[in-house]
Amino acid sequence: MGRKLRELTIKDDFMFGAVMSDPENCRELLGMILGISIDRIEVSKEKSIVYHPEYKGVRLDVYAKDEENTRYNVEMQASRKPVLGKRSRYYQSQMDMEMLQSGRGYEELPKSFVVFICDFDPFGRELYRYTFDMKCEEDFGVELGDTRKIIFLSTQGKNQEEVPKELVTFLEYVKADLEESQKDFHDSYVRRLQDSVQRVKANREMEERFMLLEEKLKEERAEGEKIGQIQGARDMLLKMLEILGEIPEPIRERITSVSEQETLTDWAKIAVQSVSMEEFVKKISE
Repeated sequence: MGRKLRELTIKDDFMFGAVMSDPENCRELLGMILGISIDRIEVSKEKSIVYHPEYKGVRLDVYAKDEENTRYNVEMQASRKPVLGKRSRYYQSQMDMEMLQSGRGYEELPKSFVVFICDFDPFGRELYRYTFDMKCEEDFGVELGDTRKIIFLSTQGKNQEEVPKELVTFLEYVKADLEESQKDFHDSYVRRLQDSVQRVKANREMEERFMLLEEKLKEERAEGEKIGQIQGARDMLLKMLEILGEIPEPIRERITSVSEQETLTDWAKIAVQSVSMEEFVKKISE
């Protein structure tokens, strides 16, 4: 049985995107994470998973800019994913490419921040916040000046005395399960997020969007499994044919272009029954 909207917490991609589509929620979160004052935030909805769940390749992240044109990319990470550092590099390059494609020169690239909110410790150092920017290895006093930063937040931190109390409280809220997330965290910002979550859950249109998204993800997973099975059948057939001798390139190309599982199964049976490559080629060509 699929997930229900009422079962989600802030750490779910859809719920996080829905709650952060409110510019005030997003503005205060970014200000808290970065320790800066932001007057105004504009949240992009063009490719949002919340507003366009029917699109393939929708963003799982929140993309925003402020009054100084600084760009922000924020993504919730409920479970550990491989090569998170390279994922951050990809997001950073995506932001740069979108701006360059609009006709701007390199010198016009604005400040940018990529933020991952992780419900795990991405680096195992028990910090609530890990901040990365480009510095010279030979002299840390020399900065590259590329005006970009990558930040990882962790709900598993233990250095409360080194980060703002409100950031720790927010991360405790992210870490909480469904029941715990509804308790009083004695924090005005978390209370506002709790209210936003309840409004999303009570919104019939949001429920329909979430159901549509779940269906699309289910279809994509099924398609991925099918593709994996077909590729496995191709690989197995090619290994079987190698026993008969060198595989002619046209036959190899023909096999790799087949996308029907039934055809590959039939050819595998023929391969087992064939005593030579010539016999196999003749039988599949009949």
